[in-house]
Amino acid sequence: MKKSVFLLAVALAALAGCASTRPSGAALTTPPSAHADTGAAAGMDSSRDIVLAVANPLEPAATHAGSSLIGYAPAPNYGAGQRARSLLSDLRHQYGWNEVGGWPIRALGVYCIVLRPPAGTDRDALVAALAKDHRVELAQPLQDYSVYSEQDGQQYNDPYTDLQRGFVETHAAEAHKLAQGDGVQVAVVDTGVDTSHPDLKGHIADTRDEVADNDPAFATDRHGTEVAGIIAAVGNNHQGLVGMAPKAKVSVYKACWYPDATSGARCNSFTLAKALAAVNDTHARVVNLSLGGPADPLLGKLLEQLLSQGRIVIAALPPDGKPGGFPDSAPGVIVVRTTASGPAPPGVVSAPGNDILTTQPGGGYDFTSGSSMATAHVSGIVALLLSIAPNLDAGTVRDILLRTSAPENGLVQVDAAAAVSSLPKKDLVRR
Repeated sequence: MKKSVFLLAVALAALAGCASTRPSGAALTTPPSAHADTGAAAGMDSSRDIVLAVANPLEPAATHAGSSLIGYAPAPNYGAGQRARSLLSDLRHQYGWNEVGGWPIRALGVYCIVLRPPAGTDRDALVAALAKDHRVELAQPLQDYSVYSEQDGQQYNDPYTDLQRGFVETHAAEAHKLAQGDGVQVAVVDTGVDTSHPDLKGHIADTRDEVADNDPAFATDRHGTEVAGIIAAVGNNHQGLVGMAPKAKVSVYKACWYPDATSGARCNSFTLAKALAAVNDTHARVVNLSLGGPADPLLGKLLEQLLSQGRIVIAALPPDGKPGGFPDSAPGVIVVRTTASGPAPPGVVSAPGNDILTTQPGGGYDFTSGSSMATAHVSGIVALLLSIAPNLDAGTVRDILLRTSAPENGLVQVDAAAAVSSLPKKDLVRR
């Protein structure tokens, strides 16, 4: 029954080759709470911490659970069940770890924790031992991820429109005559966002902080604010700029944070898993992942779940141009690189990502670069397509983006106007 609830054969096989030892240590007597302190995320250490999951059986599913997004109905609140609590208590007595944080993942029917091995314990050996323990559904190292960034518009009255390189080069203003993203929800898994920014206010559908509850830094985070502005900045409000899909709604899931004022944003397996699990309970059709890192069994399973429900996941190509990790290597994900002179890897979409003007915390605007920004441009174009043809699937969308890409300043990249115009004429209604 356990394996049918949580299909981890691949992950367990990958872990089974490690050496097996069974460390011992003092037990922790406090059972996991249904919602552990998420503020611990920033204190997690990918060099020593471990992600572990145990079975946490689901309550009877809602009528439409597991169906496509049309008619999808999320199940009631899902917390830590007695079985998960008991299993984790027994395991802690045996292995002697310290629990750093935990969270129930309803989509996979597990309770997931981040644990710290006892002092002097070899992490790889403990992972191997846990992977072989029949009570454990998954055991893997905690891994770090990072965001990928570097520090015709006459129909709009927004003063900076002509400076928006990506908007102009993809002919977004022309595309907006046919579509502006009405009715489409885009989930942005990233840092926090300045939701009070004049060009974002009213376009943020909801927010979730999976790093720290009520963190005041949420509104001062740069990267998420930049990505959200490219996707859905308000049009024709006499200030700033306009998004690729100015009538789409953005839902923000903070899974990444800034360790200090001089570092780029970072995320880890735990925070990203919580964010993806939260997206699973929404109607968002587009998921923007302007981040990446190593392949990860838990994150791979959650991503597979989202894709199976008909979500369209847009991911950034790593800066080295070599796909192979999370989320860029998952089948069905649309991978985006910054437009460049060399040929793109097969199936990879090219979009503007250099010197992109976008929103900044505190109501400001500035230029930024990176495949994160290219990814946001593509998420916006996908929102335009879905607002016209809601039943498009990820494969068809990728084909449209690649087929309609066109030369701009000598480089081939996505063309919003061409992509929208390529849809069947019966679907096109002039806006």
